[in-house]
Amino acid sequence: MAGAKAKKGNNISEEALARYKSGLFNQIIDKCEGCERILEVSETRYCRTYPIPTAKWKHGICNFATHVKPETITTTIKVNPLKASKRASGKK
Repeated sequence: MAGAKAKKGNNISEEALARYKSGLFNQIIDKCEGCERILEVSETRYCRTYPIPTAKWKHGICNFATHVKPETITTTIKVNPLKASKRASGKK
């Protein structure tokens, strides 16, 4: 386990280290910077969760990203006051 430490200093197993060095996992891209799932192995940075980071960012935000939150769109719905009062009185 020499030289392979996660961002927070956690050691990884020899088996996991071999997966990263074998070429199964691709390097992270610029959009991944700041994510908590980044693992640095021999001065090369990989995503712990997904082997091909570019595919996750292809259609927008990566669902594994810990540093980016998706935008939530809120809309207000106009409610007819007569229907609302009828519904409220009918439930008694």
